[in-house]
Amino acid sequence: MSDLPVSLDHAVIHVSDWERARAFYTRVIGADIIGGAEGPCSFRLGRQQLNVHGPGVDGTPVAKIPVMPGNSDLCFRWDGPIAAAIAHLEAEGVAVELGPVERNGALGKGTSVYFRDPDGSLMEFISYGH
Repeated sequence: MSDLPVSLDHAVIHVSDWERARAFYTRVIGADIIGGAEGPCSFRLGRQQLNVHGPGVDGTPVAKIPVMPGNSDLCFRWDGPIAAAIAHLEAEGVAVELGPVERNGALGKGTSVYFRDPDGSLMEFISYGH
């Protein structure tokens, strides 16, 4: 383990529709909205944040090849049994693409379920020890 005082602060995603992204990331992922009720925003989950590029927002600086809507692949920790995550997705009308399957994450072995955001980006909930 490194002794450097470094941890992940934020990642950047790109969306094609602000209203649709707000609904998905707040209802399905459980993120808090940072920014206005309309137009550009970011999403916060505990001590991490998703900064968002989309219509009307071009970040500076940008990656050499900026991520486009549908090109992200994000994993979120689900604090509870993966069956509860699946039930939550079903209640929100979000189709499960794969899972439950065993995967390795930041905390070791866990059980994951995969699904898509409205732009087609791959999303994952991982649950440890439940």
